Amino acid sequence: MLRSETAASPERMAAALAGLKAYQHAERPPAPPAVPVVAEAGRARLLDYGGDGPAAIFVPSLINPPTILDLAEDNSLLRWLSGRGVRPLLVDWGAPGPDGADLTVAGHVETLLLPLIDALDEPAHLVGYCLGGTMAVAAAALHPPLSLTSMAAPWRFDGFPDEARAGLRHLWENAEPAAREIGALPMEVLQTGFWKLDPARTVSKFEMFGRLDPGSDKARAFVALEDWANDGPPLTHGAGRELVEDLFCGNATGEGRWTVAGTVIDPAALPCPMLDIVSTSDRIVPEATAARAGEVLTLAQGHVGMVVGSRGRAALWEPLANWLSQVQH
Repeated sequence: MLRSETAASPERMAAALAGLKAYQHAERPPAPPAVPVVAEAGRARLLDYGGDGPAAIFVPSLINPPTILDLAEDNSLLRWLSGRGVRPLLVDWGAPGPDGADLTVAGHVETLLLPLIDALDEPAHLVGYCLGGTMAVAAAALHPPLSLTSMAAPWRFDGFPDEARAGLRHLWENAEPAAREIGALPMEVLQTGFWKLDPARTVSKFEMFGRLDPGSDKARAFVALEDWANDGPPLTHGAGRELVEDLFCGNATGEGRWTVAGTVIDPAALPCPMLDIVSTSDRIVPEATAARAGEVLTLAQGHVGMVVGSRGRAALWEPLANWLSQVQH
């Protein structure tokens, strides 16, 4: 990809490689303070960020770590919310073991997420991000929460560009035999698919990083975000298969055919207030994929930027806190 993007400009290739080397050797700050675990279900845990007010369970994607919602002490949606009338709790899916290779996306909801919700033993809001929002819709249908918020969550998978869906199918067809053999789909395989969404930007961001002062706030923010984007446990083979074949390529959710625990999931029929947060500039989960059920908040903050970008607090954090505080308990 680097060769193709910089074929006419050897100096750009050198700059991108210099930026990549600078990123690899950048100093990493200490991790934010750990938070207590209040419930466990198999390999999954529920982390308690404290605070007064009703509980709000945040459901991250199975792809990449949950730390995007707690990226740094000075850039953490969860730590910010804990002082504003909400008690945020974060689902940490953990890493799949060899005995869970067949667990699907729906299976994660049924055997991990719902038991965590039940273990909390108190009414709670559900807030899902990315694929975690899709999964939170299913959980809300089976265990009605105080409210449901989905953030950049895909539902109508036919809203993804045909080229992206075909590319993911091709990636899966090549990776599936090895994934079946080891029982998992490594994050590194999925990452190549993300790079191909915008290869020019993938190269240019490392060119840019190489020009930054390593001690600057911008450089530290870049390293934190890039570490998150390049990290994460593998998907189980079952989750990878369902994600690609049934959701991305089959659009089972958008066509009303996605079944979890014997129930067909329909976001329009949820028995709770729902807020669907959509970004018009999201290249990872395009606006056209949103369920648009319940109230809709439309932003123009990208996919990750809506959570950790410089305008994320005003665009998403504050409206989310207001929504959670106004929903009838």
